[in-house]
Amino acid sequence: MKTVPGPTEHVVVVGAGLSGLAAALYLRGAGRTVTLLEQADHPGGRVGRYTGPDYEIDSGATVLTLPELIDDALAAVGHTRDTCTPPLRIDLLAPSYHARFADDSTIRVFADPDRMAEEVERTCGPREARGYRRLRDWLGRIYRAEFTEFMDTNFDSPLDMIRRPEKRAALLELVRLGGFGRLGPRVGRFLRDPRLARLFTFQALYAGMAPAEALAVYGAIPHMDTSLGVYFPRGGMRAVAAAMADAFTSAGGTLRLNTEVVGLEYEDRRAERVRLADGSALPCDAVVLTADLGVIERFGLRRRRGLRAAPSAVVAHGTVPASVAATWPVRAHHTIEFGAAWDRTFAEIAAGRGKGATMSDPSLLLTRPALTDPALYIEREDGRHEPFSLLAPCPNLVSAPLDWDRLGAPYLRELLGVLEARGYRGIATHFTVDLLDTPKTWRDKGMIAGTPFSAAHLFRQTGPFRTRNFPTSGDNVVIAGCGTTPGVGVPTALLSGKLAANRMTGATIPLGMKPHAPAG
Repeated sequence: MKTVPGPTEHVVVVGAGLSGLAAALYLRGAGRTVTLLEQADHPGGRVGRYTGPDYEIDSGATVLTLPELIDDALAAVGHTRDTCTPPLRIDLLAPSYHARFADDSTIRVFADPDRMAEEVERTCGPREARGYRRLRDWLGRIYRAEFTEFMDTNFDSPLDMIRRPEKRAALLELVRLGGFGRLGPRVGRFLRDPRLARLFTFQALYAGMAPAEALAVYGAIPHMDTSLGVYFPRGGMRAVAAAMADAFTSAGGTLRLNTEVVGLEYEDRRAERVRLADGSALPCDAVVLTADLGVIERFGLRRRRGLRAAPSAVVAHGTVPASVAATWPVRAHHTIEFGAAWDRTFAEIAAGRGKGATMSDPSLLLTRPALTDPALYIEREDGRHEPFSLLAPCPNLVSAPLDWDRLGAPYLRELLGVLEARGYRGIATHFTVDLLDTPKTWRDKGMIAGTPFSAAHLFRQTGPFRTRNFPTSGDNVVIAGCGTTPGVGVPTALLSGKLAANRMTGATIPLGMKPHAPAG
């Protein structure tokens, strides 16, 4: 593994999202002096936080898997969830999701294999329950073949896949498992019920691909979602970032909020100073940069040409009266509200340049965190309210260069009308929207093509073919975040921070990480 040459005693980490926090913790644990710079007034990055008039809500990622990766990052500086201030409490959601379909049928997703098999048999019959168990086993084998050798690893070249014996063995195992076929058809070998098949393939959207097109190796994502468990930190996802930041500063790291980085100053290919918006500069030996690929050239690094971005999302955050939400057809922390269309939906939101469109038959994610954490309820004069978020996948700004300043509010009204017609009575009139994020929001934050999901996981943009975390345009600058290896998502962001730190320290052995056992 190539490492940063020369001194790395003082490392500046730019960006206190999960990848930056993880990198800072691992570097501090390795004895480096670390300064972590964050433009916002709080840590978290894409694990966002919105402060309403009398409440807070997660304005970014809401689905947490593999919390063991948080434990590993904390352990790098001798901390645990219990030693953070305040302690970090993370609960397993059961069900992980509650799916509702166009025919009004519902299927709950449980991480426990027996409980899930019972749910599948109840809703889809005994044959599908047997197919589920076989599918679960196959997804687990895909995941275990991938995790250590392809996700939790640094690549210097695609040739590493055949040069290193352990990676060559993992690659052969993936070939044997059919990992380089297509995910949708492969899942179809185990499950005949199209509703059930959706629950084990919709996660391909996280990777920016339609299930019919995504490689079967991305079965690792539904395995994390459906077998290893979905979790929720008490206080919201923002509690994870707060705990990691507390552990970092408690271990002697320096965290500077409200500090915008505008560039790097180089001497002979080495970044010697980090330039700040106030005109000052911070000396450094090395830099971990978590800036989005959309603005990476601002820091003297070359962006790979021809990148295809993942689809984007429209996300509305606000509150709803608890009495109104109590009448809705589903009561769950995470509800996936599927439309009747499936292939057409992906064709619309993942189309090529200029050919995308908003969903004609929307599939939506509804999030009600107070159902898991009652402390999040809001008491007002007119009664109890709860925080509520609605996410609608949509095309990115390259696929569909829409005027979201003009379309955002009308499109949200259209989505609320769809939900009203599907039985969510009162949502169109009683959902008070305090924050509406659209592809323009993400573009204004410098995110490539106006998507928070970065580069799509095409084969040519995955694993050793993804944008490398050790670019050739700087000798002591390493990048982390969802645009580089291993990719998009909360677990992969945490891993990317560790991999970036390893480029500084030369570490190659994961701290306590093994391929994970299924929840339950």
